Amino acid sequence: MKVIDKQRHRTKVFKSGNSLAVRIPAGTKLAAGMEMELLVEDGQFLSYEPVEQPKRMFNIAKVAGSATSLKPIRREDRVFEERPLRSFGASEDKG
Repeated sequence: MKVIDKQRHRTKVFKSGNSLAVRIPAGTKLAAGMEMELLVEDGQFLSYEPVEQPKRMFNIAKVAGSATSLKPIRREDRVFEERPLRSFGASEDKG
């Protein structure tokens, strides 16, 4: 059975520029800069939850050409040990 740790905090809504804001107590597991989604129904605040951030892709274009001293490995320098091919799921006799 999963135990859910619930806490209740009291806070006030205040004006911040042209928006409203709420101070989130430090005891929560939120971090500054987290993007949140608020659920408001009929003008009543119901809940908030973190917005899942999309996975970032690595941009190779930013590093391409930065390692100019690297050269491709020559064919004669590509040495691999020969080993027999095995069938998928084949068991080896280890005795």
